[in-house]
Amino acid sequence: MIRAAIAAAALVCSFACADGPLHAATIQVGRAINPDGSVGSPSTLFKQNETVYVSVLTDAAGKGTIRVKWMYGDRVIDEPAKQVSFKGPGATSFQMQNSGGFPAGSYSVEVFVDDVSAGKRAFKVDDR
Repeated sequence: MIRAAIAAAALVCSFACADGPLHAATIQVGRAINPDGSVGSPSTLFKQNETVYVSVLTDAAGKGTIRVKWMYGDRVIDEPAKQVSFKGPGATSFQMQNSGGFPAGSYSVEVFVDDVSAGKRAFKVDDR
């Protein structure tokens, strides 16, 4: 009887505890990252010498690949990716910096979860 109960519990957990696909609930852009990986200082306007952060907040357990595509106008700057696995809600952060400063203009960052677009955020770099 006890063995049957343990086997049943293990079977239920194997389905209920399994990591499913990730879902990006929120995309944040800003100047700083909190210890939990979320953006600490949201912004859509940056100075040329500032680091730009994006955080992808997922709302439940899951695993997969989160990728971001940093763009300056229509030109791709970078496309970093991270393999992640969460047992509950989580945050995955990326950063873009340029030691020589960014050219002023319009930028964007598009987020992909397992190669499916989850959203895009626009921001500007000002030359002041």
